[in-house]
Amino acid sequence: MTVFAQPASLKRPAVREHYKDTILQPVDLASHADLFDPTVLQSLNDLFPAGKAQLWGVTPGIGGANLPQIRKMQDGDVVFFSGSKRLYLVGTVALAWHNPALALRLWGVDDRTEQTWEYMYALTSVRGIDFPMEEIRSLLNWKPNRNIQGFVALSEMDGAILTDLVGYEDSVRGVPPQSPGGASPRLGPSDAVAEVQRRTEQGHLKKTLLPGSEGECALCRRTLPRALLVAAHIKKRAACSEAERWDLNNVAMLACLLGCDSLFEHGFVAVEEGGQLAVSPVAASAPAVVQYIGEHLLGHSIDWWSPEREHYYAWHRAHTFQRGALTPAQVSQQLSAASRISQLPFP
Repeated sequence: MTVFAQPASLKRPAVREHYKDTILQPVDLASHADLFDPTVLQSLNDLFPAGKAQLWGVTPGIGGANLPQIRKMQDGDVVFFSGSKRLYLVGTVALAWHNPALALRLWGVDDRTEQTWEYMYALTSVRGIDFPMEEIRSLLNWKPNRNIQGFVALSEMDGAILTDLVGYEDSVRGVPPQSPGGASPRLGPSDAVAEVQRRTEQGHLKKTLLPGSEGECALCRRTLPRALLVAAHIKKRAACSEAERWDLNNVAMLACLLGCDSLFEHGFVAVEEGGQLAVSPVAASAPAVVQYIGEHLLGHSIDWWSPEREHYYAWHRAHTFQRGALTPAQVSQQLSAASRISQLPFP
């Protein structure tokens, strides 16, 4: 599985219109059947039984500059869209193919390169996110001035970090890198120190949040034995600053292992400003999830929310909560909200 970065600035009028026409509004496949290779059309209809798909494409680039990257793309790869100094969309490649005629009909020609976006791909599991570039640079140890300039495949490590941080389940997760001989690599000195620190933090977190033999889940509010509760980071630990990691009273909450921890971790639920529960539209596709939420989570506010914890919950809503593709206006609103949040006195 390869993770790609796809520059697509919504400040450009042409990109904004393409985004509205083929991401926000999925393309009716039958309307363009005359330009599809029959095999490709059949594959798309199998993947999208409703007959509509969210489509995007890449130009060959000047002198074919994009082709080496494009040729790496396969079904199941993950694509992050970038623009306005942030990642704002993520999706999984359902199918990739080459079709200049269809691209020309859908999107016309790029006035900067006089090329069309003929290396096309269909996306599934599309989600809106809000991941500022300064945060990405810090997490991936990029240089301070590094930006995503062109369509590019990220390194395996960078891709794994990004998909994990947004809780993107369509990626290959949880499989540690292997050494050439097939054995798991040994931890280096810095890795060992980080692991010790992580365990130390976890111990302090749980002791702070759960000093006794039982406690209350922050989401479902059931009182449960200590063994069924975890100190769940509201903002993922890897994205926290050193000060945030030790903000023990606010950075985490007690969540039960009976379902709430997993639902929050994978973005099926979130906590709105003020403490109201938000339920992802994706939950509707899983009857057991809907049943659990209806029985245990709906109908009450989240008392664990507080103004001191809001910026952690805001991070979770922006990075992990499963939403559909955002409109250009919503992406702009995220920029304004991020500017306001950055001015608050966080630890």
